[in-house]
Amino acid sequence: MGETNNNLSSMAQMIQRGSELLRINTQKNDIEYSKDGGRTWHRRYTGSNVGTYVDLFNLEAEILACTSKGVYYSKDDGRTWHSRYTSSSYGSFIQLASDGQNILATTSKGLYYSKDSGRTWHRR
Repeated sequence: MGETNNNLSSMAQMIQRGSELLRINTQKNDIEYSKDGGRTWHRRYTGSNVGTYVDLFNLEAEILACTSKGVYYSKDDGRTWHSRYTSSSYGSFIQLASDGQNILATTSKGLYYSKDSGRTWHRR
């Protein structure tokens, strides 16, 4: 059975990436991966330079992450992370999604969209 936790803020966010599952371990602020459908998990990335992970988003050749410091990206399945957007102009990034043409961001200041993989944001 999986872990049960009634505190939604500490639930791990998970995405499918090829044959792997990737998730945020919110208790350790790690990115973890599983090659066996989630039965076992292994650490992929640990570090505080990106802030606290909040959400993961699968974007073709990249993974985007909402963190307490902004939006970060990885081109190597979460092994390394680089800043994509770190201004606080639009508030704290909470969640990323897609409408098929744009990346949508829920932030503490409202809904924003990006047409350029999260480099610039516009109010929706």
